[in-house]
Amino acid sequence: MNTLIYYAFNVFILSLIVLGVGMFKPKWILLWMDKPGRLPVIMISAILFMAAAVMFGEGNKQMQQEKAQLSKQQATPSSEVPDLH
Repeated sequence: MNTLIYYAFNVFILSLIVLGVGMFKPKWILLWMDKPGRLPVIMISAILFMAAAVMFGEGNKQMQQEKAQLSKQQATPSSEVPDLH
């Protein structure tokens, strides 16, 4: 699996944890605020989710490019193989 896709899954799980904990106790996520609300937690979680989606998409794009390049290399005959005709 592509490293970028692996990190995307980790960021996605982090966004779910931030959302869950932030909805339960916003103070645990927003340590620097006196009276934290739930809306900033939702925004932070949404930003993390969007970052995970972009990372996943870029990782898939890289994997498809690598597969296309590999199939292109396999499709072209090698000049080192002797011709028997």
